[in-house]
Amino acid sequence: MFSLCDGEIDVCAVENAVRHSGAGAVLTFRGDTRQDFDGRQVVRLEYEAYPEMAIAQMAAIGEEVAQRWPGARLAMVHRVGLVPVGETSVVITVTAPHRDECYAASRFAIDTLKAQVPIWKKEVYADGSTWKENQEVSG
Repeated sequence: MFSLCDGEIDVCAVENAVRHSGAGAVLTFRGDTRQDFDGRQVVRLEYEAYPEMAIAQMAAIGEEVAQRWPGARLAMVHRVGLVPVGETSVVITVTAPHRDECYAASRFAIDTLKAQVPIWKKEVYADGSTWKENQEVSG
């Protein structure tokens, strides 16, 4: 499952898309809208995407996860449009035979999504707004 949606993400559906009997580890990452950033009050996030390319690149991340961590499976769903404070912007679920590869694959997936997938984020603050650059997060 690799998709974009304009409403709340069904976390159970994302998890169920990759569950299998060979998975001893299931890890779900949720990225939620926080209430502040660098001392500024966040009102909401706004996401835009190039859907066809975004979904294709998400699927490519899934293929790379499967190659790098045999037995691992990946599903990811990202919201577009308005995401209020406290709501979820992205859900990534990885299943794998063991926890070490599950954690590594999950970190790889979110970092690669942020660096490569054409999804753009605008943070709207109480005192203005700014577009945030897509980039891989370190540490």
